[in-house]
Amino acid sequence: MHKLLSGIAAALAAKADSITVTDTAGRTVEVPASPQRVLLGFYFEDFLAIVGPDAYDRVVAISRDTWEGWRNLQWQAYTETMPRIAELTDIGEVDSGTFSIETAIAARPDVAILAQWQYIGLGDAVGKLEAAGIPVVVADYNAQTVEKHVASTLLIGAVMGTEARARKLADEYTAAVADVEARIAKAGGAPKRVYVELGKQGAAEVGNSYGDTMWGGVVRLAGGHNIALGQISKWGPLSLEYVLASDPEVVFIAGSGWAGRDTAVLMGSGIDAGVTQARLKPYTERPGWETMTAVKDGAVHALYHGGARTLYDYAILQYIAKALHPEAFADVDPQAALERFFGIYLPIEAKGTYMTCLP
Repeated sequence: MHKLLSGIAAALAAKADSITVTDTAGRTVEVPASPQRVLLGFYFEDFLAIVGPDAYDRVVAISRDTWEGWRNLQWQAYTETMPRIAELTDIGEVDSGTFSIETAIAARPDVAILAQWQYIGLGDAVGKLEAAGIPVVVADYNAQTVEKHVASTLLIGAVMGTEARARKLADEYTAAVADVEARIAKAGGAPKRVYVELGKQGAAEVGNSYGDTMWGGVVRLAGGHNIALGQISKWGPLSLEYVLASDPEVVFIAGSGWAGRDTAVLMGSGIDAGVTQARLKPYTERPGWETMTAVKDGAVHALYHGGARTLYDYAILQYIAKALHPEAFADVDPQAALERFFGIYLPIEAKGTYMTCLP
């Protein structure tokens, strides 16, 4: 009887030390109530904003290439401020096929927080993590919807025990987007034709555009007519002939701090606007672009690609909305909104170029 009671007590204690959450994939997952060893696949800045200044003290493993490789300047800024990040176990990258289940399990995380695209890409491998006693929860900022941004924020806050901070961030995000939507509704008028292209390869090659995901979702929220809709489902290049025939009124080229790309549109931490604009100008010199309304009207912009799929992307949303509806957003300062977010929630300043327009 004593052993039975001890077993029941142990089971109840274990239950008390865990919580049940519903992730953005609709999965019900039981996780430790206070995880001290976290595997983090993506959304590195959002995790820091939600959990707080000591967030990475509880992280043991990351998918390093999705940070150091995809956002190199951002990686440098954060590792300078928090050197421990560079010492975390690297579990590899899902898209490139280097993700290592063995390395992930060997890191002994209490919980794994993955992006929706990582969860889908891993497929059956997720079951191997769970079989090893590692609960997996799925967040999704890539959807670029208020619903998924809020759900992802509250999910991470619940898992990490920082619910109040998460709720504050979610409420601020919801209010900022609602303000944009209200201004657009009041402004009225026909939506402007918008073209978005990823500036990773430089102007000599055609980069990806976006359907109703990522930048496509932001353009939709900003009240623009995305010319990629109906042409591509998620992302992929549009033909230059189609772009010219569509005659976009506003063009946004997405830049980032990629390493080793001499013609890419450089943006992000520590990048001067003049550098970004010098990399942006060759796009306007593509054959036929001199006839494009956006080029003739001086409406060719650059946006920080690392800013999409984040809790501060509402500042970039404001910038896009202001480019499309200048009068309705005359009193809105997207750069100030960005600097405010960094000042409150992140350990680095928003010094650099996150949004700009060719002179």
